[in-house]
Amino acid sequence: MLVLLPLVGSLLLAASTALTRATVLRRFSAIATSAVVLAVGLALSVAALHGSPVMAGGLLRVDALSAFMLSVVGAVGLTATWGGLAARDVAPPDWTYSALICLFLGAMSLAVLADNLGVLWVAVEATTIATAFLVGHNRTRRSLEAAWKYVVLGSVGVAVAFLGLVLLYAASVAAGHPTLSWVALTDSHLALDPSIVKVAGALAVLGFATKAGLAPMHSWLPDAHSQAPAPVSGLMSGVLLSVAFYAILRIQAVVNLVLGTGLMRGLLVATGLLSLAVAAGLVVRQRDLKRMLAYSSIEHMGLLALAAAVGGTVAIAAALLHVLGHGLAKSSLFVVSGRISVSEGTTQLAHIRGLLGRHPAEAVPYLVGMAAMLGLPPFSLFFTEVAIMLAGFQRGLGWAMTVAAALMLVLFAGLARLSLGMTFGAELSEPLATTPAARQGPQTPLALALGVTAVLGFAAGPLPTLLTRAAVLLTGAK
Repeated sequence: MLVLLPLVGSLLLAASTALTRATVLRRFSAIATSAVVLAVGLALSVAALHGSPVMAGGLLRVDALSAFMLSVVGAVGLTATWGGLAARDVAPPDWTYSALICLFLGAMSLAVLADNLGVLWVAVEATTIATAFLVGHNRTRRSLEAAWKYVVLGSVGVAVAFLGLVLLYAASVAAGHPTLSWVALTDSHLALDPSIVKVAGALAVLGFATKAGLAPMHSWLPDAHSQAPAPVSGLMSGVLLSVAFYAILRIQAVVNLVLGTGLMRGLLVATGLLSLAVAAGLVVRQRDLKRMLAYSSIEHMGLLALAAAVGGTVAIAAALLHVLGHGLAKSSLFVVSGRISVSEGTTQLAHIRGLLGRHPAEAVPYLVGMAAMLGLPPFSLFFTEVAIMLAGFQRGLGWAMTVAAALMLVLFAGLARLSLGMTFGAELSEPLATTPAARQGPQTPLALALGVTAVLGFAAGPLPTLLTRAAVLLTGAK
């Protein structure tokens, strides 16, 4: 029953918001949904550490990986929704906005809890439907254009992934055991046809890579993330991309068991390095704050793709910890970007100067969040990036890690230059500020999220054990 609570809870809160249209529900339903998802994720994580996987009707599964990812969905969701509680970069939020956020969180919860890959695909497609309306919520010409671009490219991606899953099912039929259960497909006694699995795996990974924002299928991401309301941008960048990456990890485990690591390693190295190169080439000349953050997300997804290519317990565990650290930091930054857009009257970087002196309540969390995103110690991304790089050298991908490190240095320089210009640059003679920063929203969720990011790298106790068990599930295909 606990497994179904985030799914049922999100549907009930969305329905209640839609039917009653009560102001209180409109304001707090998304926060309540996030809190329920986080609480259930933490409870299931404890259960995964002390018992065997829990199955629900043959379609859902709770293991160390799914429990951890559910916790990530809840933690990032709570940061974005609570932090964006007073967001005024959003058009007057009607009942549809809150209801869609609840459905969005529920769809991501279903995706990470699904054992059946078909159910996983349906959940990922449901996130596309929900977020398309959220991206276009402000109903400006640019937001509607970004929403349509997201729908078209996202639908193409999930269609390609669907074809891959159909072929994977056909391989299981040929093996005499028709199934899309991840547990069954990773059973070494199921003799899947390698030629079918090769095509199926490539298509499925490329399809889900579109949703993950990996190059060259990334072009929807900067537009959607820059035009969506700040809390929605935080959810999309902080956790939706990671849910798509989760799907790639599940598919990779099946393909590696049948074909070995060669195919997936080649695909993921290529998309990972290309993503880093695209982000490095474009972030240095960005003029918009939210687009800059969006390209930073492409960078981090490229690094995660490289970690998946490296494989092994260390790299995968580091990638999962990176997912959590990146999600908390990036959702915080997008929430702050929404506040900056209101107080400054713009998100154009050239018009945002001297923020630390004028609006320290915005500048301080922005600087802390950006320090986390840049991988500076003591934030967890420093440790995860180092762990991924070292694992890559140890497993024969030293050349790829060298190229990645060079590209990440370019990104570091570009993001640091733009951020320092915003916060420490000389103030404009005619500032565009329109709203006092002190009224922009609660600081507590940002402080909690960034504080957790700062201590994750030193975490002891159950978290490393949970990450290790999740990595073993994928690398050992158990």
